[in-house]
Amino acid sequence: MRGPAPSGVKISIVSFDLSDNATGRAELLARLLAPRHDVTVVGPLLDGAVWAPLAASPVPYRGLPAHRYPRLVADVPPLLRLIDGDLIYACKPRPTSFGLGLLARRQRRRPLVLDVDDWELGFFYRSGGWGRVGRALNLADPNGLTWTWLCERLVAAADAVTVASRFLERRFGGTLVPHARDTEAWDPARWDGAPVRASLDARGRAVVMFLGTPRAYKGVDDLVEAVGTLAGRAVLAVVGVRPDSDAARRWAAHAHVRLVGEIPFDDVPRHLAAADVVAVPQRATSDTLGQVPAKLFDAMALARPVVATAVSMIPEVLDGCGVVVPPGDIAALAGAIGRLLDDPGAAAAMGRRARERCVVEYSFAAARARLFPLIDSLLPGHRA
Repeated sequence: MRGPAPSGVKISIVSFDLSDNATGRAELLARLLAPRHDVTVVGPLLDGAVWAPLAASPVPYRGLPAHRYPRLVADVPPLLRLIDGDLIYACKPRPTSFGLGLLARRQRRRPLVLDVDDWELGFFYRSGGWGRVGRALNLADPNGLTWTWLCERLVAAADAVTVASRFLERRFGGTLVPHARDTEAWDPARWDGAPVRASLDARGRAVVMFLGTPRAYKGVDDLVEAVGTLAGRAVLAVVGVRPDSDAARRWAAHAHVRLVGEIPFDDVPRHLAAADVVAVPQRATSDTLGQVPAKLFDAMALARPVVATAVSMIPEVLDGCGVVVPPGDIAALAGAIGRLLDDPGAAAAMGRRARERCVVEYSFAAARARLFPLIDSLLPGHRA
């Protein structure tokens, strides 16, 4: 993964919660920077352990258990000691990432970059007026609405900003660094999906796959219903679900659904290789305004045909190399999947075009071409 020897510059990437799936973005930034720099991902562990899919990552992780306010005050000094890089890269404008980054910069006088990959306030605003009031009054939550709102007001205090979508670019400015994938390692010719297909008990039917953390706004309920209308032609594999969740128990009641638990990040290509169609059925909510699902790029790298919804910059990403339907339109979602299953040749050609787009625009090489100059400009001794 590391390629040429690092430059000796140490970068601390700060995740707001190493036990949350949002650490996937920190992992990506670490892998992008690792060939040139000594990178460590640090941060609080608000739920006990590093997020399971990254437990075996080659990226170094350093975390400490942390608590809610007021106990968090005592956690801050040891957390700041973890942030010992020559450059600080905070993931998300949250108090336990960007807030810690601002404090660490003040202590050590190091450049601070902020990465914004979601509109964080959107996760709170979906709850309506009274819900917002309740969330705003929950001051014990270190990353609650009030503290996150304050962090968003401080975005301009960062020395540089990177963003993951057009919406976020318009809102915060900065350098657009979309989610990217290592298209050399994720070459579809290197991955055999047959073992995973066999484990799914598809019995000759096509495999439609959703891969990711299946939260409500990601539209998995819509997808379960859509694939259920395809008259037994396909099974739906939901990969990344916690088997003890209410959603898992609800979906397990459907004969056409196959549930797969959380998998290691580096095992994603093996599962995607088993899919005939990958679905990314985002709903149009305040959660998704700024979000471009990373699993979209996973599927593109593996040359899988993709059906997704017209949310955020998904139509731009899939222009000419995927199928986009209106969010929440179950009939349109089912129809698009069915048409791809009816014409495997056209589906395969679409997947190849998606991979070509990914190699050119969303590969590690493309992301590094944007990220490396930004980082270099902030390091000591750089000459513009």
